[in-house]
Amino acid sequence: MSKAKILVVEDDPGLRSQMKWSLSDYDVDVAADRVSALAAFERLAPPVVLLDLGLPPDADGASEGLATLQTILTQAPMTKVIITTGNEERTNALEAVALGAYDFHNKPIDPNLIRLVIDRALRLHDMEAENHRLSACQANSPLANNPLDGIIAASPAMLQVCRQVERVAGANVAVLITGESGTGKEVIARAIQRTSPRANKPFVALNCAAIPANLLESELFGHEKGAFTGAVRQTMGKVEQAHTGTLFLDEIGDMPVDLQAKLLRFLQNRTIERIGGRREIEVDVRIVSATNRNLEEAMVSGGFREDLYYRLNEVTIALPPLRDRPGDAVLLAKFFLTKHAEGLGRPPKGFAPDAIAAIAAYGWPGNIRELENRMRRAMLMADGKSITAADIALPGDGASADLPPLKDIREQAETQAVLRALALANNNVSAAAAMLGVSRPTLYGLMRQANINRKEAP
Repeated sequence: MSKAKILVVEDDPGLRSQMKWSLSDYDVDVAADRVSALAAFERLAPPVVLLDLGLPPDADGASEGLATLQTILTQAPMTKVIITTGNEERTNALEAVALGAYDFHNKPIDPNLIRLVIDRALRLHDMEAENHRLSACQANSPLANNPLDGIIAASPAMLQVCRQVERVAGANVAVLITGESGTGKEVIARAIQRTSPRANKPFVALNCAAIPANLLESELFGHEKGAFTGAVRQTMGKVEQAHTGTLFLDEIGDMPVDLQAKLLRFLQNRTIERIGGRREIEVDVRIVSATNRNLEEAMVSGGFREDLYYRLNEVTIALPPLRDRPGDAVLLAKFFLTKHAEGLGRPPKGFAPDAIAAIAAYGWPGNIRELENRMRRAMLMADGKSITAADIALPGDGASADLPPLKDIREQAETQAVLRALALANNNVSAAAAMLGVSRPTLYGLMRQANINRKEAP
């Protein structure tokens, strides 16, 4: 098995040799200044870099080291840079962490401790790389091989949604998807279709808010030739088009009350009549609906029929807003950036550290729709090799300054890694431990620390 590549950037030749010897478990390359470090980094693309901030010609300061850090993270944002620093340089080390460094380690170097830090950095890098690979597969793989294609998530809230999709998909029940505008309700509806026995049947979507009320009935149930002015031919409605498959009624809360009565009659009888027609047509269709409105309040005000609500709401799936999905915004941003780079014929770009911090800190009031729009615009407008916070039109100055304590960041990263491993291993602790490169007792300890119950873990 090949050794992991590590780049050590250190201007002291004695310490440089000592570190290369003590880290013989890895494939170590060394550099003494910013120019040689960046040349080696471009040649080797190591997942982990040990970086001394005091590099010539500013050996007593940190300008060269910080510039090296920023260039590395601009070229390869997933690289884990570990700062090696003296106690008197702690302020510079903290500034480096705020700029995106993975961790810092005080000199003199403790070989056992630094190897532990490196191993954790390597595991996190591998997890992020695997997640990136899976995201790309979700975008390009055949649907049959990926029943939840299009759902890119690592947050506990969305993993719970994925489990709900898998549970309800096989049952022929009506599903109501709720959530704010832009949270991806149609994506979930399509995932239900693909995971269900109707996977190879039609999926027909109708946005009840996008069609004028006087045309919505015809759009839903179809019409016969001559049924009204302009009806020059027989037209099949969305319900009939979805026969044997799934009909997705988006923004169902905006459907006019009189049409709600006709939809209810169809759900009770499973037959329709086209406008102007006299023949009843049997239709076998599964209904999945979605809304960003509070239908309970609409029922009280008379804007939505109570009997229809209970017909449509046999099972509810509530989608969390993006601000309540920690970590997902960055994953989605990377996915959309790759997607739009390909669609626009542009070379792929990465994110600068300030962009990553800004994406994670922003509240995303427009949810995933806003995120995708910003990524597309950034791909079009950005001039540099990497996307910055300014390119996304997000505030970047305060994002790094507001970072939580490093201990909290480490614990959050470990918790997300454990949740991800358990999800990939289908709750098999032994397999998850092997993915993370730890023992079963260590993994159980991490689960207890993060209050993860094995039965409840994704």
